[in-house]
Amino acid sequence: MLELKIYTNYLKNLFMIKDCLRWMATILSFPNNLRTLSSSTKDTHLQNFLFNKTLDSFSINNKEKTHIIFSNKILEIVKNKRLTNFLRYSFIQKIFFIHNRFFVYKELLELKKDVKNWNLWKRLLVENNIGNPVNYFLYKDSSGNRIRQVYHLKKFIDFANLDLKKIKYVFEIGGGYGCMASIFYKINPKIKYVIFDTKEVNLIQYYYLKMNNIPASLNSNPNNTGVNLISNIADIKLSKQLKYLSKNKAIVIANWSLSEMPIILRKKLNFIYKVFNFILISFQDKFENINNLNYFRNIQKKFNKTKYKSNIYAIHTMNSNLFSKRKNFYLFIKNLGC
Repeated sequence: MLELKIYTNYLKNLFMIKDCLRWMATILSFPNNLRTLSSSTKDTHLQNFLFNKTLDSFSINNKEKTHIIFSNKILEIVKNKRLTNFLRYSFIQKIFFIHNRFFVYKELLELKKDVKNWNLWKRLLVENNIGNPVNYFLYKDSSGNRIRQVYHLKKFIDFANLDLKKIKYVFEIGGGYGCMASIFYKINPKIKYVIFDTKEVNLIQYYYLKMNNIPASLNSNPNNTGVNLISNIADIKLSKQLKYLSKNKAIVIANWSLSEMPIILRKKLNFIYKVFNFILISFQDKFENINNLNYFRNIQKKFNKTKYKSNIYAIHTMNSNLFSKRKNFYLFIKNLGC
């Protein structure tokens, strides 16, 4: 506990500087940066429902120190019923939300240059007000975070030559606040979508999706349509879905989530490499004491090149930041039989 307290104090000091810079960046979105949302009847009802969910027990097992601290803060805002403007909180932005960063504009330009798919990208980029996101200062119809999520999909379909409309099942590991799920719901409202995340983050995802009128359920059967939010690997029940997944367009998405889990938990999720036809993973080269680049290179080597297409790509838009100590990468995998 002493070690965790020292680490917490270190992060506090580091985050204070970054929080200040992040707040200054929101000024670029004037006047949208001044917007504050008021609670609605639906909002109040959802927050009361989620408050009752916080009375359950929450575990810190299988979490790195960074995520223990973050989980405690998530529970705090749910318990205090402060979700209406949750995307304006610095600690949420630190983990979940990119806003006014210049590298995002490079990603936006790539999307615009994709003339064939621009109408689709443009529709998916339209941001909503739930959580009060910061509108991107160079494209105020969207947010930096939504641009980045759509960009991930663009890079993957370039690699896999895949029609997103034909995807019938998504298993997202670490679903953020639900942004990617809301994007897929725009593509296909009948999609089967499962988010595997911590119990407390599932609460925020439930709030965000329900406020966007997207069907969502907590700890439910992953066979349901809509978005199923689960926190227990045993609830995935993939053994009953293997036949379904192997015959349909099914994708795993893990954006900076799988790469931030302890190795012991990653091993429990290794079934994804055998079951799913498409895999989109993004990661930073190192997280705490784990060398992710070596880890995912070893994963890639295990794929039979006659049956799978796989590659690791540097994310140049992000890596061009001279002040970033970490480098970011994609691992893309496609079953050639699909």
